[in-house]
Amino acid sequence: MIRWQDLHHSELDVPTLYAILQLRSEVFVVEQRCAYQDVDGDDLVSENRHILGWRDGTLVAYARILKSEYDDEPVVIGRVIVDASLRGEKLGQQLMTLALASCQQHWPDKALYLGAQAHLQPFYQRFGFIPVTAVYDEDGIPHIGMARV
Repeated sequence: MIRWQDLHHSELDVPTLYAILQLRSEVFVVEQRCAYQDVDGDDLVSENRHILGWRDGTLVAYARILKSEYDDEPVVIGRVIVDASLRGEKLGQQLMTLALASCQQHWPDKALYLGAQAHLQPFYQRFGFIPVTAVYDEDGIPHIGMARV
């Protein structure tokens, strides 16, 4: 059973933030062997939100939603993660459904954008995202910009 949370950054306590950073590092830095600056200054600003999925007290799914301070820019969904041990259990679908619901609740008239790893393009297309850029390299991994209006 997964316990889901949709939290404004001001609702994150230290242990929760630590769990977020630990899972992101485990997947994006260690598993994907990609050295990059994950702690980018965007986690605790503006109206940004965090979607968290917990199983038995351990963070196993996560997505970050960034709301720009500029009205003409889309809301960005990123850092979408499911722990490797639980992939294949459709947690990614649940996570994206909750992220989209949060965007609809908080910013119903905003366009959405994400920079997807290129091989995940079909996954995000199921949620109405379409490619809006060519494939590009981000930290050694092919990505593609996708939007949903």
